[in-house]
Amino acid sequence: MSSLEERDVGVVAAPSSSSVGLGVVGAAVEAVAGVAAMQEELGSRREGPEPDPDEPPKKKAKVPEGEAGKLEERLYSVLCCTVCLDLPKASVYQCTNGHLMCAGCFIHLLADSRLKEEQATCPNCRCEISKNLCCRNLAVEKAVSELPTECTFCLKQFPRSSLERHQKEECQDRVTQCKYKRIGCPWQGPFHELPAHESECSHPTKTGTELMGILGEMDQNHRRDMQLYNSIFSLLCYEKIGFTEVQFRPYRTDDFITRLYYETPRFTVLNQTWVLKARVNDSERNPNLSCKRTLSFQLILKSKVNSALECSFLLLKGPYDDVRIKPVIHHHSFSNDTNETEYVLLPISDSVECNKLLAAKNINLRLFIFQVQK
Repeated sequence: MSSLEERDVGVVAAPSSSSVGLGVVGAAVEAVAGVAAMQEELGSRREGPEPDPDEPPKKKAKVPEGEAGKLEERLYSVLCCTVCLDLPKASVYQCTNGHLMCAGCFIHLLADSRLKEEQATCPNCRCEISKNLCCRNLAVEKAVSELPTECTFCLKQFPRSSLERHQKEECQDRVTQCKYKRIGCPWQGPFHELPAHESECSHPTKTGTELMGILGEMDQNHRRDMQLYNSIFSLLCYEKIGFTEVQFRPYRTDDFITRLYYETPRFTVLNQTWVLKARVNDSERNPNLSCKRTLSFQLILKSKVNSALECSFLLLKGPYDDVRIKPVIHHHSFSNDTNETEYVLLPISDSVECNKLLAAKNINLRLFIFQVQK
């Protein structure tokens, strides 16, 4: 029995030893597989995972807000105008040394130099500047247009290139007016409140008498605007009409403190010889110290006439200038004794337009003269 028991024990022991051996081999295989898997994972981390075509593209890491703000501040300081220290809103000019000036400041510097009878210089390096010496910097203009700026209505950030369209068409907080403004509604408010106001506006329910009073005021304003154009159309029916291109050239008076004035060469219109003169701020002593600038002109008859010559005249912008001039008709009766008109204002819109004219080498306009038939 003992031998049989030993045999049984041996038979039973053998399978247990083989199972242990198989377990060790399995564990080793699993360990090797785990190491291989770790190596593959490390390799995939180094090489990067293969992109999944169905997976959306991953976004780039964002720059922290603090660093982005610092970058924008540095760009502002680099790209700003050297005169007003603000970012340019339109064209950007640069001197021969690369210093930047916005269009408004550039024109203002040229106008001031004309008033002072000095050569315009760059405020940074003092090199000479003029329309011929300076050029536009298109790269800076493009860079400035992409910088973020704040909407004045909703206070959100937008690129400068799209800000104007946003404020005019898209911003829900932009200031708008009621559609019944034409019949007297004075409401102004944010765009998102417009539907609610128009649904409750009382002006559509006004009586006919009230509406007729409002429309009467509108008709008066319209008649004043149309009176000028009707006057011009009536002048075009005259028999003798003459026009010419005139060029105002800058000169200086012979006074101890010289003053700038403009004068045209003599020209012939309607078989008569004429001259135009112009002055800045009515010959103010130091017009360069004034922010408000105006130009006034007078028409002078140089020919001798046998009888009074009654004329109407007006100045318009020249064919190659972009200055905005609102036409105004003037009347004068010319004779040998009264051959000069009074100085009348050149009807330009504001001081910015005046600076454009002063910054130019010459002022080119178009003169119309209508001889009134007796």
